[in-house]
Amino acid sequence: MANTLSPATRSWTDFDRAFNRVVRSAFAPARTVWAEAPAAQPIAIDLYATEDQAVITAALPGVQPGDVDLKVHQNRVTITGKVSGSATSEETKGATWFAKELWSGEFRRSVVLPFAVNADAVEASFEHGVLKVTLPKAESAKPRTIAINGATPAPIAESSEAAGQPETNE
Repeated sequence: MANTLSPATRSWTDFDRAFNRVVRSAFAPARTVWAEAPAAQPIAIDLYATEDQAVITAALPGVQPGDVDLKVHQNRVTITGKVSGSATSEETKGATWFAKELWSGEFRRSVVLPFAVNADAVEASFEHGVLKVTLPKAESAKPRTIAINGATPAPIAESSEAAGQPETNE
């Protein structure tokens, strides 16, 4: 198939391709550095509820327990904190970065539960980068069995014959 582009158009097309190749290769390491995560990073969680409690498990790799803040207000649970990355360490000061994919900075996750919790009985543990929060349901949120008021049927009177005992006349 014959080339239908004019010589001038062909020159510009060739120039564009060459320029893009040079620019891409010159800035390839920097592109990875520029593609950083947003400032307010959400964290991944699992959340489930049983009849008595809700449990939140949050993956917080690279976070120290003292860098996590947990707040419970009514039925809202908020987890905030900070991840310190290697980019801010003294060891990497003045380094040339070729890849920076590990996220660092502040994180925040807030969850509204569909029931009230007993904030005084909330427990949290942190092990191997995993935060586990156990939130007991408030007594008002737990299912209850309710007695129904109303007329109760009168007990059926048994005659002594029906009960298998002979009748006595005194």
